[in-house]
Formats: sequence, C-alpha cells, structure tokens
Amino acid sequence: MNDFVVRVYGILINDKNEVLLSHEKEFGMEFTKFPGGGLEYGEGLRECLEREFLEETGQQVRVLEHFYTTDFFVESAFHEKRQLISVYFYVDANGFEKPADTELQNFLWKPISMLSEDEVTFPVDKYVVSLLRKKI
Repeated sequence: MNDFVVRVYGILINDKNEVLLSHEKEFGMEFTKFPGGGLEYGEGLRECLEREFLEETGQQVRVLEHFYTTDFFVESAFHEKRQLISVYFYVDANGFEKPADTELQNFLWKPISMLSEDEVTFPVDKYVVSLLRKKI
C-alpha cells in the first residue's frame, strides 16, 4: 500500500490581487481550499493541476512556478494512516471567468490583503495562506 497521498493545488491571482478559493461539499464534509486535487498514477504534477482545474472550472490554466511543497507531517483528511504531500503552483488563466455555483462546489475571489487562515479548512492550506500574505 502506498503510504502517501499527493495533492496539487493552484494559486490563481487576478488583476485585483484576489486569489481564487473553492468551497466544496464532498465526503460528508464542507471545506474551503485552493483549487486542485489528487495526483493520479502516471501523471506529472503540472499535468495533474491542469486536469484538476479543467475538471473543476471547465477552463484551462497555465502552470507557472512552484510556490510551496509540504515540509511538515500532515495525515490525509480522506485516507486514514496516509501521509499527505501537497504541492502548490502559481497558475495563470487569461480571461478566467468564475464558474457558476453548483450544489457541491462554488468559487470565490478573496482579496489577499483580507485573506486569513480561518477561511480555509485544511492545515497545509492555512500555512500556504500565511506564506502568500507574506509574499504579496
């Protein structure tokens, strides 16, 4: 059994200095996170992120530079006894339009200057929010 779960997330910042967040209902939970998801067998990290953005938003993104990779232990919220490794990249999407809300997922733009760790659910996302606020 693989003891690791790898997830890849995108940091999409618009021209108003707002970052895109995804609020989702899945696995009997509600959570807010950066757009992205799980690496599938045979995929590279960038390929995974492009696929996940397309699946979640219906729009293509261009993966830019690496932002952060988990450097502390986190157990997966959805896979018992598996260690989570999360990789974050900046992404660009010319002409990106916020997708329509659905019953299971909606997207929101949040000004980075007003973004707090409390607005995202998972521990690594909280840490990434603190890093993002320091860099912007």
